[in-house]
Amino acid sequence: MFLSVFDIFKVGVGPSSSHTMGPMVAASRFLACLRASPFQPHGLRASLHGSLAFTGKGHATDRATILGLAGFAPETYDAVAADAALAANRETCCLTPPGLPRLRFDPARDLVFDYGAPLPGHANGMVLLATDAEGDVILQETYYSIGGGFVLTAAEVAAVNEAALAEPSPVPYPFRTAAEMLSMARASRLTIAAMKR
Repeated sequence: MFLSVFDIFKVGVGPSSSHTMGPMVAASRFLACLRASPFQPHGLRASLHGSLAFTGKGHATDRATILGLAGFAPETYDAVAADAALAANRETCCLTPPGLPRLRFDPARDLVFDYGAPLPGHANGMVLLATDAEGDVILQETYYSIGGGFVLTAAEVAAVNEAALAEPSPVPYPFRTAAEMLSMARASRLTIAAMKR
């Protein structure tokens, strides 16, 4: 992935863009889909997978996910309002994102750290769900926090991978995995830094 410096340095919330900004952005995207949905939501659920599950509590992924589902965004983050929203959620087990009704969300039950195999698209995966009054799922989306606060849905990851296979790369040493990059380094007899340069 080749980025501008303006893509890399952003206003956000730490300690890790992949574990805090990404989940918050994913939750914000999910809320936008939910607002456009014809169904009436009553509750939210989230499951964190791979690295988001294993290092999530230490990197505040749980907090970022709850705040994202409450309507917070990294670029407009207000620490005082965030603390108040988390306290209200602990007390009521509900969230009230802008433009949506009050939604049931009990972190002890509705935020799952899944320590099984990671989701197939990326090491930082999460699944967000909205439920109706009976608890049936009315909307579900899989998101991947791919680094730097960037987020892709499962469909977007598949499209990127398909496009990468179909089109020749505009860069001399394209790679999708560390193994490919190391193989190119051996074949070209260049260091990774030299290939990037």
